[in-house]
Amino acid sequence: MITVRDVHKTFPARNGNAATLALQGVNLTIGTDEFVSVVGPSGCGKTTLIRMIAGLVLPDAGAIVIDGLPVSGPGPDRAVVFQQFALLPWATVTENIAFGLELRGMARAERLAIAHDLIYAMGLRGFDRHYPRQLSGGMQQRVGLARALAVNPAILLMDEPFASVDAQTRRTLQEDLLGLAERTRKTIVFVTHDIDEAVRLADRVVLMSPRPGHVVELLPVGLGRPRPDDLDQDPQAIQLKAYLWRQLRGMQQSPPPKSRP
Repeated sequence: MITVRDVHKTFPARNGNAATLALQGVNLTIGTDEFVSVVGPSGCGKTTLIRMIAGLVLPDAGAIVIDGLPVSGPGPDRAVVFQQFALLPWATVTENIAFGLELRGMARAERLAIAHDLIYAMGLRGFDRHYPRQLSGGMQQRVGLARALAVNPAILLMDEPFASVDAQTRRTLQEDLLGLAERTRKTIVFVTHDIDEAVRLADRVVLMSPRPGHVVELLPVGLGRPRPDDLDQDPQAIQLKAYLWRQLRGMQQSPPPKSRP
């Protein structure tokens, strides 16, 4: 379980700019095996929140606790997939996927076996010896996801991972991720600016306020798994997406809303 308790984060002034209060009083609980999407206006601190759960950024006040232990830095229980693929350009697909295992000192034969299994699972067969420059954007993101999965984290943190690929590839990657969530039952925190994507993937949607960001509302999706093929026609999904859009549009026209008690 991930617990975010009254978290605040301010980034100091730089290059003549004033300090930025990014997050203020963030409270959130994410259950084990839960898939949560985080949406909110641009600049509301979504990325900062996910980086703090990863341990890459520490809060100024409050705490983030995972399974009873405070987060004080990165850990083997968490892996992050960013929007930018961040693959090693000089390494093959196999070497990129196995990179984290190599850093952990795993024997070559064992880490290559894990990489080959993930190449098969992620639809990358035949590309194991290719370099990132030889892959499409969608395939590069599959490699990035496989690299995160290779270390077998309990928690998968994803920061707009499909934002830079085309619409068709994005839908395919969404379907792949839904299948992965069903098979592995990992805890997934997924930041996105796309309302349709948030509803399509998550068990709950976290709605954040404009900066300084805080949690305005937690919305259960309630569509069950596996997701129906005609999700775009589902009345409950349509209603939830319309509600989220109204809330986000209202945030652009009025002061930040207060958190619900």
